[in-house]
Amino acid sequence: MSKTTEPIASDGEFERVAVPESKLKSWKSFLGMYAGEHAAGTEFVIGPLFLTTGVSAFDLIMGLIVGNLLAVLSWRFLTAEIAVKYRLTLYYQLEKICGFQLVTLYNIANGVLFCFLAGAMITVSATAVGIPFNMPMPKLSDTMPNGLTWILIVLGIGILISWIAAKGYDTISKAANYMAPIIVLGFLLSGLVALQQLGVQSFADFWAIWGEGSEPFPGQLKYGFWHVAIWSWFANAAMHIGMSDLSVFRFARKASSGWTSAAGMYIGHFMAWISAALLYAVYMKSSEAQEFLLQGEAPPVAPGPLAFNALGVFGVLVVIMAGWTTANPTIYRAGLAFQAIFKNTSRFKITLLAGGLATLAGMFPAIAMKLLDFVALYGFILAPMGAIIVFQHFFGKSFKLIENYAENRNISFNWAVLISWVLASGGCYLIAQQFDIFLSFMTLPAWICCGLLFLLFSKKLSS
Repeated sequence: MSKTTEPIASDGEFERVAVPESKLKSWKSFLGMYAGEHAAGTEFVIGPLFLTTGVSAFDLIMGLIVGNLLAVLSWRFLTAEIAVKYRLTLYYQLEKICGFQLVTLYNIANGVLFCFLAGAMITVSATAVGIPFNMPMPKLSDTMPNGLTWILIVLGIGILISWIAAKGYDTISKAANYMAPIIVLGFLLSGLVALQQLGVQSFADFWAIWGEGSEPFPGQLKYGFWHVAIWSWFANAAMHIGMSDLSVFRFARKASSGWTSAAGMYIGHFMAWISAALLYAVYMKSSEAQEFLLQGEAPPVAPGPLAFNALGVFGVLVVIMAGWTTANPTIYRAGLAFQAIFKNTSRFKITLLAGGLATLAGMFPAIAMKLLDFVALYGFILAPMGAIIVFQHFFGKSFKLIENYAENRNISFNWAVLISWVLASGGCYLIAQQFDIFLSFMTLPAWICCGLLFLLFSKKLSS
C-alpha cells in the first residue's frame, strides 16, 4: 500500500488495515500513555504484595532494575520494530499467519484474560470509592463480592471506564496524558509521606524496611532476586514479547517510540511499586495488621485506604485515576481482540461488551488479591503466540517460509501454529507443575520453543 493512500476504516481505528501516515503520532503520545498505564491502580496492589513474599532489599531493588530494563528492550527492539513496519493490530497480523478460525481461539483467550486484568484494576479503584461509604475492604483470601455496596461501586466505575475505552485510542491517549502527571505525583508523594511515617532518615533506614528479607506471609511464595527480575520482565509479557502492543505502536512514526515504555517501567514498575510497598509497610505497623498476623492471616491489601492514610482525599483520587488509566487501554485491547472475531459489529459496541465482562470480573476480588500469580499466568499463556510473529519477521526469509501463510494459501486454520503453541505452552506448564518451578521462569522457554517449532513445522508446510 502506498504511504499516501488513506485506508478505509469505519471508525478511525484501522482494525483491518495499516495505519496511514497521516494518522501517525510522535513519541510524546506514547510517553503519557505508558506512564499513565503503568503507574496505575494495580501498582498499589503489586508493591504491597512484594512485601508479603518476604523479599530482601537487594533482591527487590536490583531485581526491579534488571527486570524492567529487559522489558523496555523487549518493547523497543521487538514490539515497536515490528509495529512500525506493518502497522497492523496483533489480531489482524496473526490472522494472516494463523487463519481466521485458529486466531479466533486465541482472540477469545486474549480478550477474556485482558478483561480479567482490567477487572482487577476496577477492583483497585473500588477500594478508593468505597471509603466514604465505610465499605468493608476485600482481604487477600477473599474471592466473592463482600456486599451490595461493593457491587454497585464496581458497576459504576466499570460503566465509566468502558465508555471511555469504547471512544477509541485518541480518547484513551488524551485521558492518559491529562491524568498521568497527577498519578505520578501521587505515587511520589505517597512514598515520601510513608517514609516520614516510618521514621526513615537515612538510606540505611530505608534499606532496613526490607533488610535481609523475612518469611513470606501465610499462603504466599518466598521471592528472591530472580523471582523479582523475571516476574517484572514478564509482568507485561503479553504486551511486548506477546506483541499485543503492536496495536498501540502501529500509530508510532518511528520504532524509537518504543523507548517511551521506560516511563512506565521506571516510574510505574519501580518508583510506584516501591512507594506502594512503603504505604503497606506503614499499615503493617498498625494494630489491625498485627491482629491479622496473630490470627495466622495475611493483612488485607486495600489501595484506597492505604493512599487515604498518606494523602487524604487526594490519595483517593489518585487511586481512582490510576485504575482508569490502566483499565482503559486494557479494555481497548480486549475490544480489538473481540472485534477480530465479530467483524460486522462496531468496535464501539464490542469494547462496551469487553468492559461489561471486565466489570463483572472486578466484582470478584480474587483476581486483584492474587495479582502476582494471575499476571504470571496470563503472560505465560499469551506470550508464545507473539513468538509466531517475531520469528516470521526475523527468521522467515532465512527458513524460506511463505510469509502470512494462511492469507497466501487461503486457509482458515494453520496447524503449524496450533501445534507449536500447544506443545510449547503445554509442555513448559507441565514441567513447571511437575518440578514446582515458578511459572514466570518458564515464560521465555515457552516463547522460544513456540517460535522454533513454528519455524520447523512451517518449513515443512512450505516445502
